[in-house]
Amino acid sequence: MKILEVDNLSTYFYASEGVVKAVDGVSFSLNKGEALGLAGESGSGKTTTAFSIMRLIKPPGKIVSGQVLYKGDNLLDKGPSEMDRIRWSKISIIFQGAMNALNPVYTVGDQIVEAIVHHEGRSREEAWARTEELLGLVGIDSSRARNYAHEFSGGMKQRVMIAMALALNPDLVIADEPTTALDVIMERQILDLIMDLRNRLNLSTILITHDLSIIAELCDRVGIFYAGKIVESATVRSLIDDPVHPYSKGLLGAFPTVDGPRKKLESIVGSPPSLINPPTGCRFHPRCSYAKEMCKKEEPPQQEIEPDRYVACHQIIR
Repeated sequence: MKILEVDNLSTYFYASEGVVKAVDGVSFSLNKGEALGLAGESGSGKTTTAFSIMRLIKPPGKIVSGQVLYKGDNLLDKGPSEMDRIRWSKISIIFQGAMNALNPVYTVGDQIVEAIVHHEGRSREEAWARTEELLGLVGIDSSRARNYAHEFSGGMKQRVMIAMALALNPDLVIADEPTTALDVIMERQILDLIMDLRNRLNLSTILITHDLSIIAELCDRVGIFYAGKIVESATVRSLIDDPVHPYSKGLLGAFPTVDGPRKKLESIVGSPPSLINPPTGCRFHPRCSYAKEMCKKEEPPQQEIEPDRYVACHQIIR
């Protein structure tokens, strides 16, 4: 059963220099209980896609086209009050950078309680009980609910953000770079926590990261972003074993591995394009060693090359 379908989503930012096509014709779906990883370079459109799903795009940004279907219902047709009821109760987000996401003048418990009271109409006593339960779920002693954000380490703040995302029992949780600025030990603990909660609560999840090793461990499927578009989507195993798009090949070639034969890491030449004036045709063609004349002129359509595997490329190399 599909819980989320994103169809031809485009979100632009209208800057003084021109129109930034941050997300341009993105499509993907997510099944109930599934974990989808979205990977790609910084600025490729991953976070903007997440904010578009949540309807959190602010001016000068605007969702200009497409559909975001949650259980068949288009979220882009919802008014502000309807979306306010859907956020956190149906779809929630773990924001990037917990260091700055918590309000420093309220206790962490008050911030979770506020969401529960606002959305569910519970008494503060009931909301506090739920908050203490949530903190225990993510490995924080319930007594810490009355502490302020500055009294927590970075990893504990991230756990608080996870608890906040789970406060209203959502079906879908979006985790946007959930381990940003954490050391490797704390990163491991947070990733283990997300994996454990997903399995225990049967959550559907979207994990946004630039680290393919995290996606390989935590996700069922992956979408590779480049310059505002998804260039390849597949199961994690099939993409890692046999990447098809040249950009996917380049990403995996640049990633070190601890097993298998030793090899020299590859690099992708050049830099990501401007999204105000992106290249014609395939946006990756200026950096692609396989590019032909067609690639410079015609934008490649998404092709289903095998069941549930899509690639946007004129020069599929296998």
